[in-house]
Amino acid sequence: MSPTTITKIVLAMFLWAVCFPLITAGLQYSPHLTFATMRAVLAGAALVLVAVLLGRPFPRGWRIWATLGVVGLGATSLGFLGMFHAAEFVSPGLATVIANAQPLLASMLGVAWLGERLPKIGWAGLLIGFAGILVIALPQLADGGRDGSAIGFAYIVLAAVGVTVSNVAIKSIAGEVDGLFAMGFQLLIGSLPLAVASFVLEDQTAIQWTPVFVMSLLGLALFGSALVYWLWFSVLEEVELNRAIVFSFLVPIFGLTIGALFFNERLTVMQLSGISLVILGIVFVNLRGRLQSQHS
Repeated sequence: MSPTTITKIVLAMFLWAVCFPLITAGLQYSPHLTFATMRAVLAGAALVLVAVLLGRPFPRGWRIWATLGVVGLGATSLGFLGMFHAAEFVSPGLATVIANAQPLLASMLGVAWLGERLPKIGWAGLLIGFAGILVIALPQLADGGRDGSAIGFAYIVLAAVGVTVSNVAIKSIAGEVDGLFAMGFQLLIGSLPLAVASFVLEDQTAIQWTPVFVMSLLGLALFGSALVYWLWFSVLEEVELNRAIVFSFLVPIFGLTIGALFFNERLTVMQLSGISLVILGIVFVNLRGRLQSQHS
């Protein structure tokens, strides 16, 4: 893996970690689904505009468009729905940690959907990683009856599942379609269900166009969506999904650090223990590729 590719992955993970604090800040001034819809539309339009200006080839073929539909519904519709609603119930740092169980979920999906083989060390890694997620979430889950954290946890899991499915779909067309157009159109496709739901369930006139909201919206749309998805697509054009997505363990580290610095969140022994288990689990899952290559 080249230094440039590693830099792209690390930057993408940092930008994903910043999303939850920006969502938390912006939700004070806008309804959830309306905010999510504007983020998706602005990000998608920006990518498509850049692709047009650069003269990139337009996506063609029913399989490409069907896959972009899956990506849009998974990453944008379900992903944004889960993230924006979860931010109402759980802290930014905790939300970032739980949402990024994607390496574990992707490995399970690879076994169930793609028929990949997972040796015993891989299964051990999955169990250890999920144990870490439960350790991190246990205190707020136990208190969910009072503050709604259990509902927030459910929304985060929904987002994680949607993003995991979309990652597999993105990898299946990486290298076959222009990344700017692909990620731009998936954002626009995914924004449609969000837009319908927001018009039915929310009052768009409730938006308060404060400087904080505008900055949150632009940061999420241009950097936390447009840039990060283009970076991620370009990475998956060069690297296997399992090798790239294992870097997601950086997201909870970035997320909890942001939470501690800007939201007065304290890193407890239980959180640190859970993070250690998650990282250990991801390492174990990633070892399967090295072990297989050594025996081949």
